[in-house]
Amino acid sequence: MTETSPNPKFTPPMVESNVDQQALTGQLRRKEGSWVEWGQACATLQKCGKNSGEIFEDTGFEPVQQNQVIVASQVYQSMVKGETSEKVRSHFWQKGSDILYELRILTQPLRVAAAALILEYNLDADEARNIARALKDFSLLRGIESGFSTDAGDMVAYYFAKLARQQKDIQERSRLIAKGLKFVKSAAARSELEQLLTDFTVSSLKTAPRLPVYRLEESEELPCIMPVVGRLPLNREDLQAVPLCEAIEPFGMIKFTGSGASLALPGWQVVRNSEDPVVILCPSDQLPTPLPGCQVEEVVAVIDRAARTWQADSYFLVEVEGQLELQWFEEKPEAPLLGRVVLILRPKRIVDENQMTDIWQVEE
Repeated sequence: MTETSPNPKFTPPMVESNVDQQALTGQLRRKEGSWVEWGQACATLQKCGKNSGEIFEDTGFEPVQQNQVIVASQVYQSMVKGETSEKVRSHFWQKGSDILYELRILTQPLRVAAAALILEYNLDADEARNIARALKDFSLLRGIESGFSTDAGDMVAYYFAKLARQQKDIQERSRLIAKGLKFVKSAAARSELEQLLTDFTVSSLKTAPRLPVYRLEESEELPCIMPVVGRLPLNREDLQAVPLCEAIEPFGMIKFTGSGASLALPGWQVVRNSEDPVVILCPSDQLPTPLPGCQVEEVVAVIDRAARTWQADSYFLVEVEGQLELQWFEEKPEAPLLGRVVLILRPKRIVDENQMTDIWQVEE
């Protein structure tokens, strides 16, 4: 990385039609500036129409690396807008994209707290992942556990205390308690942890259920969507009023002028049984439980807005700091449930899309 002066107040440029794509490509190829600027440059090039493969060919930045610096730079920007100290801003301006990438699941205040804690204890990306998970879990279940404050250190200590209670092996239990004591801040929380050194009661281990994941496998399942003009009788003006619709892959989504868009799915029973289903598109790495495989892909989450009664074997849509998120709750949460996850749909795997248009190749 080329040495640069820390710029904690860095503001990403607005994407305009006259963006100098050649200059951004050269900056990435030569790795000039901070990784935060690399992330913004990759994001800008993508908004200008370049896909990750083209950017890789022009700059040497692999798609996985592009995704990491883009997401991490967004996390950095949200931290800058928060009450992040100059020391934390300056540190992560120079390095730590892999660490900030792990904080993507957190809200802005929790990102600020997590970054400060990570820098204080000089943690790596794997440890940062645990910190993010700990803060996320505690923020969703706040008030359930007495003795632990909302200080980031106490929130992480609660996470390790919870894991320790579920551990039968004495050595592993002691290791988890020691980790909690490393981060704990308040005297009350420290007392809760120290009691576990003599209280060997094991709480039942509750594991998150499997996500209801489906994938389109047959070509016949791929939808063909056409706009509806209306019901007869109709006139010419009605026909002309229908806008041109183009399918957006990989799910064949149709966008049109006006309000809203539609997405056709096969009539599976879980879909038919939903009373008020809606669709949300999201990257697979933003799901509460990772999907098999390391490649990030766009998935469809079908939510039944009428199903708002908590169940331990289901995932739910909730609002956290003004944003919608999918979460699993081992106990009934205080936050209102906005709907139950009916299914997660992954796109159909197509080995060679060009063969889809060659009938002789498909039939052969």
